[in-house]
Amino acid sequence: MRLFAAVVPPAREADELGRAVDRLKSLPGADDLRWTGRPGWHYTLAFMGEVDDSLLPELHERLRRAAHRTAPFPLRMHSGGHFGRRVLWVSAAGGLEDMRLLAERADAAARRSGVSMEEHRRYQVHLTVARSRHDADLRPFVDELDTFEGTPWDVTELALVRSNLPVSGTAGEEPRYEVVGSWELGGAG
Repeated sequence: MRLFAAVVPPAREADELGRAVDRLKSLPGADDLRWTGRPGWHYTLAFMGEVDDSLLPELHERLRRAAHRTAPFPLRMHSGGHFGRRVLWVSAAGGLEDMRLLAERADAAARRSGVSMEEHRRYQVHLTVARSRHDADLRPFVDELDTFEGTPWDVTELALVRSNLPVSGTAGEEPRYEVVGSWELGGAG
């Protein structure tokens, strides 16, 4: 299974972002971007890639412990940014240090479970809303997102998400994401 740990925004807050993204789609150049679907919106904490089924029981247990050791924290979708000229994303505000801590704990849980993780990189809080196959001028979209302020919510859950890659060969088909495990944050220490 192709897996990652994530924070998934609640439906109401995702709908707020959806309205902002709908406005972005009317900007010049929007048709050249591949917009991610609302059902797949998430903040990745730790990307694991292909994980052998035999590792899942220990991975689940370690992620449960990571969630239990992390207190719920406030978050809101906020502003935007880009990676190079190909990825447009929405950032977050609020409990960013708590989010980074949860990301580190999810990464450590995967490593200790035997998951072969990529080289550790500094965590960047982002939710991808669009991609481009070619270099694109994303500045107008980022400028438009500068004023976006979502409603705060409390992050209360760590999710393990399966990424089902497109198989139909249909142009523009997006991966489908499926939550295969979730654990409540507990803040026990």
